[in-house]
Amino acid sequence: MASEGTVTAPKRDFLAPDPSLAPGSAHAGFEVVSATPVPEVSGTIYVFRHQATGARAMWISCADTNKSFSIAFKTPPADDTGVFHIIEHSVLCGSDAYPVKEPFVNLLKTSMQTFLNALTFPDKTMYPVASTNTADLENLMGVYLDAVLHPAIYHRRRIFEQEGWHLEAAGDGSLSYNGVVFNEMKGALSDPDEVLSLALSRALFPQSPYRFESGGAPRAIPTLTYEGFLDAHARHYALPNSYTILYGDMDIDRELAFIDRRFRKAETRRAGEPNPLPLQAAVTAAPVRVEMATTPDNASVGLAYVVATSSQRERVLAADVLLDALCGSNEAPLKRRVLDAGLANDFQAALIDGVAQPEVVFQLKGARANVAGRFRKLIEDSCRELAENGIPRDKLEASLAQAEFNLRERDFGPWSTDGVALSMQALSSWLYDDERPFDYLRYEDALADLKGGLESGLFERLLSQMVCENPHSALAELVPTKGGDAAEEADELARLRAQMGDEDVEAVRREVEALRAEQEAPDSPEALAALPTLTVEDIEPARPDPTAQDVEAPLPCIAHELDTRHIDYVYHYFDLRRVGFAELPYVGVLTDLLGKLDTKLHAASDLDTMVEANLGSLGFGYETYGRDDDLSFARPVLVVSASALSEKVDALAGIPQEVWGKTLFLDGSRMRDILTQRKIAQEQFFVNSGHAAATARTASYFSSPAVVSSQMGGIDYYLFLKRLLADWDRRLPALQEILPSLADRIFTADEVTVSFTGPAEDRERFWDLGGTLGLAEQGAGVCEHRLQIPAPQVAREGFVIPSNVSFVARGASPAADDNGTLGTWQVASRALTLDYLWNEVRVKGGAYGVGFKRTTGGIRQFWSFRDPNVADTLGRYDGASAWLAGWTPTAEELSGYIVSSVATQDAPEKPRALARRQDIQRFSGRPANWRNIIRQQVLDTTAQTMRALAPTLEPDASATGVCVFGPREAIEASGLGLDVRELVGSEEA
Repeated sequence: MASEGTVTAPKRDFLAPDPSLAPGSAHAGFEVVSATPVPEVSGTIYVFRHQATGARAMWISCADTNKSFSIAFKTPPADDTGVFHIIEHSVLCGSDAYPVKEPFVNLLKTSMQTFLNALTFPDKTMYPVASTNTADLENLMGVYLDAVLHPAIYHRRRIFEQEGWHLEAAGDGSLSYNGVVFNEMKGALSDPDEVLSLALSRALFPQSPYRFESGGAPRAIPTLTYEGFLDAHARHYALPNSYTILYGDMDIDRELAFIDRRFRKAETRRAGEPNPLPLQAAVTAAPVRVEMATTPDNASVGLAYVVATSSQRERVLAADVLLDALCGSNEAPLKRRVLDAGLANDFQAALIDGVAQPEVVFQLKGARANVAGRFRKLIEDSCRELAENGIPRDKLEASLAQAEFNLRERDFGPWSTDGVALSMQALSSWLYDDERPFDYLRYEDALADLKGGLESGLFERLLSQMVCENPHSALAELVPTKGGDAAEEADELARLRAQMGDEDVEAVRREVEALRAEQEAPDSPEALAALPTLTVEDIEPARPDPTAQDVEAPLPCIAHELDTRHIDYVYHYFDLRRVGFAELPYVGVLTDLLGKLDTKLHAASDLDTMVEANLGSLGFGYETYGRDDDLSFARPVLVVSASALSEKVDALAGIPQEVWGKTLFLDGSRMRDILTQRKIAQEQFFVNSGHAAATARTASYFSSPAVVSSQMGGIDYYLFLKRLLADWDRRLPALQEILPSLADRIFTADEVTVSFTGPAEDRERFWDLGGTLGLAEQGAGVCEHRLQIPAPQVAREGFVIPSNVSFVARGASPAADDNGTLGTWQVASRALTLDYLWNEVRVKGGAYGVGFKRTTGGIRQFWSFRDPNVADTLGRYDGASAWLAGWTPTAEELSGYIVSSVATQDAPEKPRALARRQDIQRFSGRPANWRNIIRQQVLDTTAQTMRALAPTLEPDASATGVCVFGPREAIEASGLGLDVRELVGSEEA
């Protein structure tokens, strides 16, 4: 209650349009086009047009204080050179107002940003930022607007060479390509899924920009000239071709005025019209065969259908629901038919939207030879039968319920903020039609229509139109071969070298030297001073964490009473120390199978339907908690997570216990399908996220928790799966005995903790309905701790994967003289990553990404992502110690690193993420105020305390291990003497 004499400001109703923003009114150079309440975003959406330039703008007005800004340009490609991808990288390498080499990196160093990136899509390029601090958001907006409108690319040609491509000459005169985007796309197109997708796009869209690889194809990137690069920017980065979106609780007149001042200074280059984006007329393409150098089990077949245009929001949502009902799990009717046909190891379906002509893609993975025609016939015959005889009503209702839950929950994961994600969704219609600025932000009417359509056969008609009667389709087959892109590149470079004389080669070397000199030259103090910065004084006091409470319940319970918008989240943590070390891989198998097999009460198909109809999510996984001061301590747990709307708390209490208590491990065929799919997913992870796999592996050289985790889901688990599947028939009977026994020992009331996030009344109802969740105490005889973990072993390993680039990781055990606080290390990690390593490994070495971190347990880890080098990268890691020892930052530079480090801790969290963080902190033995302790350590960091860390980065400071994922040629050519193992495609284990 407000005290006497005070006035409480009325709560703003964002759903009520602001009368001052009436259509036709002018604000800071912008005219209001429309003002529309949109309950789905809990606010009003205002659309504007910039009066001087014709630029489009939108404000998604709502109560969110995590505000965002983005500017996007329509950029449909006209070839495979990846010009718009290279522009996306290049404009962030300096501009007229901010003439430093890497303003993007400077912002990462110094900002309170909650999101900062740039993104190239098949037909647009987007520059989004987000922050909770208004001054910080405007700093980000200012740098990004100057970057896209006044980039340094027009007078610094070598930006194009660095970010796009350039030639390099070795000592013997042989040539090679280098460049950040070039190497990124070599990695991206090492993924068979990406290659198959490109083949389908070329067939579906023969007269459309969608036939081109917007990111750039490695064979085409070197054909892009500097002049063509500048022309593409001049024609497309014009304000009449732009879309600006603001989001959140902000002073809109202030922000529009901020943008208007910059728009009015934009140069009009008059370079010509942007590339057109016409709709592709329907074509039924001839079957396509594409060859790729990859492992035999990466053979795949894709079948694609164009199903709508961007203007058909309801149809696109219906297609998404339909795909989930037909293919969303192994028990969905279409997926089950395809799996039973034995055409491949796995079958998946996906909706590709956010484009002018959305499509659905059906894909076989691990396809048998010559099955493309049979696959198409099976899909179309099955869809015709389902359309004529009816799709199971319960499947459709369950998929609709799941779609509704996901739309209402609006959890975009840790990679994005709400504002950035909603801005992307708005462009799904606005980019193609000025009259449809926010179709994809609305869903209530569409959901109501789809529910009503259940009775009238809406989904059956859609299926018939989408597949059976669709004149716009393509079929593509990816065939693994031994030769491929790497051999083509070598031949191409050899031909080029044959045309060059010695003077030409020397010219290449001189240009690389000039590029290196420019890369190594420090920014001038005057240029650095132009960048907007925040200071430590701008940091607000730490927000207190909501308190988690231990509450009385039938089982130990942690209560997180947070505003979850009528959604409840529950996590069950079952102690795994009662499991022997040799049994840990079977825990991984158990978590992969639970929820996907028959139970004593329901067939797998019925269980799947029941879960989708009643729960938002149901997952089974593992985590291993350690102690920051003891790497030998490990407490693994099996985690069962679930979520549901408040009115379905009965299902939240009942369904998980049915799965963990009554699953039948009898159907060997289904079990094999599931585990084969898991193996395929891990192989894709190794190729696409090899840096994460490599850092996890290096942690296992020193940490018992990492050793345990590797057995349940890392490389060791993958090798176990390969052995298991290779000898499936013989090992199945034993597996069917092991899994029920293991489940009986794990799922007990002994040493289980339940974490509930949601209102107290929901929690109380959960326990009233669930009781002990079907769990009973088994006592020490069953649950005694028997986990004995082998001591970690330091190694130097190279894992061969089907990739054209490498992922290079180095890890070191805690150093005896490491006296730095975790907070100081967090600041030092940012400096090492965004200064030394960025310049050495990314800018000069050509890797797409690089980083350093020191774990809470003291392990120091370097990693690179999509890296053309191996030994050179490790050599650059060796230089980190000397760099840090000699680092003498200005007061402003150090302050920026501290600000950005604190901002990482202070970033807003969704309720589920907050509760999970608190649970993990508790299980890791950290005090309740641990984050505030680390935060204060960050604030207390000085340049001297950071330099004091340098000796611990010396390569011989402590035991050091190396792990590389990459092609065999690169690993063996490194001369590092690694223990090389063929990881993917071989039956070696």
